[in-house]
Amino acid sequence: MTRLLLALALLAAPASAQDVPSDAAAELPPVADVSPPEGEGPPAPEVLDDGSDNLTVGLGAAYTPSYEGSDSYVVIPAAAVRGRVSGFRFQSRSTYLYVDLVPEGKDYALDLQLGPIAGVRLNRNNRIKDAQVRALGELDEAYEVGAFAGLSRTGVLHAYDTLGVRVDYVQDVSDVHDSHVITPSIEYSTPLSRTIFIGASLSAEYAGDGYARTYFGVTPAGAAASGLPAYDLDGGWKNWSLGLTTAYSLSGDLRRGLALFALGSYGRLLDAYKRSPVVAIAGDRDQFFAAAGLGYTF
Repeated sequence: MTRLLLALALLAAPASAQDVPSDAAAELPPVADVSPPEGEGPPAPEVLDDGSDNLTVGLGAAYTPSYEGSDSYVVIPAAAVRGRVSGFRFQSRSTYLYVDLVPEGKDYALDLQLGPIAGVRLNRNNRIKDAQVRALGELDEAYEVGAFAGLSRTGVLHAYDTLGVRVDYVQDVSDVHDSHVITPSIEYSTPLSRTIFIGASLSAEYAGDGYARTYFGVTPAGAAASGLPAYDLDGGWKNWSLGLTTAYSLSGDLRRGLALFALGSYGRLLDAYKRSPVVAIAGDRDQFFAAAGLGYTF
């Protein structure tokens, strides 16, 4: 069934200076559009969702590392959008737009998602607080395109919760890192009432050689400029992360009107990535993210 509510992830808009980590919190799990009934017995699905077009927008602020692997944090403006047009859904995650090309079926319990992804990676693009990493030089924006596939089921532990899995694939098309990132994730969400929602997600990222060397390697020239030791690495599993989110409706119904929301995540860099000088010396393998703001569903 279509998810009418977006418990919006307040993630960095493209105008933001650095890359928002694409971890569990940054890839907020979708919220089921079924809310527990006020009376006894569940309402019919058509009562909860009339199949009409909808749009949710959100604005707020995010607290995020100044670059991926940094131990310094910055506060940035954030925005997100989600909607449905003629049965097709779209939503933003971080600085990426997802469009689900599979129209909704009659079986609201199972939902297949498949479609394109397009966006921009702003890692080490600006506002680098660490002087040594800043001496390595700012990097250009990496424009990436790809695809995602997922499957979710509504009614796992009770009639209104949703459990889903998804895999994202993006490839750089701007010759910045000339590589790819694969992100598998598992997401669970449930409304606690018509006004309160909670969700959790677990994800990991696998990055190619070009990504690893561009964002975590240090060339001999970079070592001379920054004082960091030269470092080379191959691609592999980069990190895992756990995210939590909550939303509270100010209009009395999570499916429409104004809502407050907050989310956060904890991520941990792995293996060769955690040993990179931009992490082990200048930063931290432990990565935190938090955001809060207001969303409105039309």
